[in-house]
Amino acid sequence: MSAATIRDPTRLRVRVSGAVQGVGFRPYVYGLATRYGLAGFVVNGPEGVTIEVEGNRAPEFVAALPLEPPPLARIDHISVQRTRALAAQDFSICASEDGRLSTRIVADAATCRQCLGELFDPENRHYLYPFVSCSHCGPRYTIAEQLPYDRRNTVMKAFRLCAACAAEYADPASRRFHAEAIACPICGPRLSHGVNAIVAAIARGQIVAIKGLGGYQLLCDARNQDAVQRLRSRKQRPQKPFAVMVSSIGRVNEIAEANAAELALLESVARPVVLLASRNDLAPAIAPGLSRVGVMLPVAPLHHLIFHALHSTGAWLAGAGPVIVATSANSCGEPLVIDNAQALRRLEGIADLVVTHDRDILTRADDSVLSVVASRTQFVRRARGYVPDPIRLARSVPVVLAVGGALKSTVTITRDNEAFVSQHIGDLDTAEGICVFEQTIHHLTSTLDVEPVVIAHDMHPNMASTRFAQASGRALVAVQHHHAHAAAVIAEHGHAGPALALVLDGHGLGSDGGNWGGELLLCEGTRFRRIGHLAPLQMPGGDRAAREPWRMASAILQALGRRHEIGPRFAAQRQAGRVSALLDQAGGATTTSAGRLFDAAAALLGVASLQSYEGEAAMKLEAMVRRTEIFEAGWTIDRGVLSLRPLFSRLIADDLDAADGAGLFHGTFAAACIDWVGRAARRTGVNTIILSGGCFLNAVLADEIERGCRSAGLTPLVPRQLPPNDGGLSLGQAWIAALQTAEQPSALKGAT
Repeated sequence: MSAATIRDPTRLRVRVSGAVQGVGFRPYVYGLATRYGLAGFVVNGPEGVTIEVEGNRAPEFVAALPLEPPPLARIDHISVQRTRALAAQDFSICASEDGRLSTRIVADAATCRQCLGELFDPENRHYLYPFVSCSHCGPRYTIAEQLPYDRRNTVMKAFRLCAACAAEYADPASRRFHAEAIACPICGPRLSHGVNAIVAAIARGQIVAIKGLGGYQLLCDARNQDAVQRLRSRKQRPQKPFAVMVSSIGRVNEIAEANAAELALLESVARPVVLLASRNDLAPAIAPGLSRVGVMLPVAPLHHLIFHALHSTGAWLAGAGPVIVATSANSCGEPLVIDNAQALRRLEGIADLVVTHDRDILTRADDSVLSVVASRTQFVRRARGYVPDPIRLARSVPVVLAVGGALKSTVTITRDNEAFVSQHIGDLDTAEGICVFEQTIHHLTSTLDVEPVVIAHDMHPNMASTRFAQASGRALVAVQHHHAHAAAVIAEHGHAGPALALVLDGHGLGSDGGNWGGELLLCEGTRFRRIGHLAPLQMPGGDRAAREPWRMASAILQALGRRHEIGPRFAAQRQAGRVSALLDQAGGATTTSAGRLFDAAAALLGVASLQSYEGEAAMKLEAMVRRTEIFEAGWTIDRGVLSLRPLFSRLIADDLDAADGAGLFHGTFAAACIDWVGRAARRTGVNTIILSGGCFLNAVLADEIERGCRSAGLTPLVPRQLPPNDGGLSLGQAWIAALQTAEQPSALKGAT
C-alpha cells in the first residue's frame, strides 16, 4: 500500500480484549485492514490485541471487526480512540508486547475440518500426521506455560520449525500464521508406536494407553465384554461407567438415542462426553445398571487415524462401526497421568500397550462431561474444551482465590469482572491429588498474572483445601458448603437481590456443626439464613453409611418403627445386627442429606445395597424410572422441615416393584420440593429459586423441579456454566469472599 492511497488522516487505536490470542486473530485483522486499504499495525499485548489503522475507511474497519472473527476467538470488549496520523505506508503484524497480563489463553479445540482434510490427503505434507493443527484447532491451554500465548511460551519451543512450517508460520495469509502448535512429520512431535500397532492391539481385545490432549487415555473395544471387564479389574473400577467414542456423528445412533441439541453438543469444538439414552448395543460392563451412556467424537488427529484404520480392518459386524472405550488413564482415585515416564511406570499393569509422544502436557485436562436436561446444557464435569474460559461476573471484584471442597475439586480465581474456574481436578484424598491441586493453583495464578488478596475455603476444618488455605498466611474467608452452592449460581447469573436456594446435596458441614445436605436457604448479598431442611435421619456407622446404602435404609426402617425388618431385608450384610443396635443408641450421627435419601430408597427397592463410586445408588435408581408418579400424601412440612416418611412407608409395600417405586420416589420428592419452596416463597415474598447441589445431576429430578417451579409462578435459576455438584463450589466461595472483601476490606485482615 502506498501513502498516496491514504487520503484521510484518520488514525484510530483499537483495543480488543477477550480470547484473541492464539486463535488467528492477527491475520484476520491483517486481512480486514488490507481489504479496506488501511495502513497501521496489529500487536498482541498484555491486555489483548492492539490495532492502529489509518485511512479514510478506518471507521468501516472498526464496524466490521466483530462480525467474522476466527472460530475460536471470543471478543469481550472493543475500545476505540482517535490518535495522531503518522502517514504510514503499509499494515504490519508486530511482535508481542510484554507487561502485566489481562488477556487469556483459549481452551484446547478439536481438529478442524480443514486440518482433517489435510490429514487424509495423500498430496498434503500433513498426510496421516497425528499432530496436524492450525490457528483454528489443536492444543492451547494444556501446552501453555504463560502469556502472551507465543510459541516461546509453550512446550512447542522444543521443536525447531522446518522451512515449510516456518513459511506458513510467518505468512499472514496462512491459517497457520503464528499457530503456536504448528508441526509436521519433519519437525514436529512423534509417536512411540504407529497407528497400526494401536489398532492391532485393540482388535486383539487388548487395552491401549495413548497420550491425548490433556492426559493419557485408556482405549479398548467397547463391544468386547472380556476386554472391558479386564479394564475394570486392572483400573480397580468395578462399576463406575466408562465413556465411549465413535468415529462420526452418523455412528451415534448405532449405540444411543440423541436429539438435535445433543448431536450439536457432540460436534461442538469442545468435543465433550455427552450422556445419551443407551440402546444397550455395547458390552454390558460399559455402564452397569444405567440407562445412559457417555458418548464422544474424536478430539485429536490420532483419534481420527485410529478409527480410519479400525474401519479398514473390516472386523466389525455388518452395518456396525467400531466403538472404543475412551477413559482417563489412571488407577481409581489417582490423578490423570500426563508424564511419559510416569505413564510407562504407572500404566504398566493396566495397559498392554502404552503409546507416548514427545510433546509435553503442562496442564492436566480430563474430558468434559455434559448432558441435556430440560432442553438446556448441564455440566457434569467441566475440563478440556471449556477451561480456561472465564465466567463473566456482574461487577469487578478484588482478586480472590477460592479452593473449593474435597470432592470433584476445582479452584477459582477472580480478576476484574471475570472468574476463572479451573479444570476438574478430582478428589483430594491422595498425596498425588493434593499435589495436582497445588500445581493447578500455581499455574492459574501465574498465567493470569495475579496475586490473591484473600483465600476462600469451605468451613470443614479437615479438608485438604481448607488446610492449604490456613497454611497460606493470607486473609481467609470460610464459606458454608451449601451457601457456596447457591452463590455459584447467583454469581453465574449475575442475580442481584434476595433468592431462595434449594440445595439438594450429599454432604456439607453446616453452620451448626451438623451434617447438612437437603437445605432451603434465604440468600442475600454475602449472607444466608437456613429457613428449612430435610428431616434429620440417623447415619448408622457415620461416613460408612454414605458408601453402604443399606445402612440408610435401615435408619428409615427404624424411623418407621419397623426395625425388626432390618435383619431379614439385609441378611446378606454381616453388620445388619450391629446396625440395629447402633440405631438404638442415643447421640449417633444424623444427617439432612438429600443424597442419603436416594441411597435409602435404592436399598429399600433392591436396586443397590452397596456402592463402589459416589452416586452409584442414586444413578441406578434414576435409571429404573419409566414414568414418574406423585404420592399426594407422601410428605409433611412442619416449621420448614420437610419429611418424606409417608413416602418411604409406601415404598416398602409388597405390591410395589423397583421401577414403579423409583418413579414414585422421584415424582413425589420433586412435588414435595416444589411445595416446600412455594410455601417459602409466599412467606418471604421471594420468587427467585436457586436450584443446586449434586442431586440436581439427576435429570428426572432436575426436570420435574424446574418445570414445577415455573408452573408455580416461580423463577428457577440453575447452573449453566458449571456443574451443580462440588465442581461449582469454588465459584460460590470466590463470589462471597470477593463481595466481603470489596465491602469490608479492613475486616479481612487475619479473617478466618
